Amino acid sequence: MSNPCKPFVLLTVATAVLCGFKAAPDVAQLLGWSNHCLNHYYDQSADTKLKKLDLTFTDDYFFRLRKTYQTGKQEYFSMKMHSFDDLDYSGSPTSGTLIIKTKADDIIVQTYNDRQGNVDSMATQLNIPVKDMDVEQVDSLRNALLSLKEAAEAR
Repeated sequence: MSNPCKPFVLLTVATAVLCGFKAAPDVAQLLGWSNHCLNHYYDQSADTKLKKLDLTFTDDYFFRLRKTYQTGKQEYFSMKMHSFDDLDYSGSPTSGTLIIKTKADDIIVQTYNDRQGNVDSMATQLNIPVKDMDVEQVDSLRNALLSLKEAAEAR
């Protein structure tokens, strides 16, 4: 199986070795790679009633996740990257959960078209089901998100 995240890791390591300091990839590269990596490893089989998924890191330093279910219900999660605290992983290399964390209730959670009523709330973590993601890929994604946070704070 091809590893789509390794080129980023190898490029970053090679640049750091050649330059003698920590590499700082540009924001467009970090955004593109982070989007590709999360969309590639997202485990849609974890929710069989899911009709559509939109998962993106944007160039205005937001993370957005919108789930649309077959019933028409939507769940929307959003956070500014400067609020990002850490990324953890729970599971095995074949199946697990990425846990995006913030220090405070900085993740906006909204539901629409829900039979139980629409809900607006805030959260400190977001769980994302993934499959076939090894430790190096999780670490590389974590480092990319930390770099995006630094870029958001510097803006």
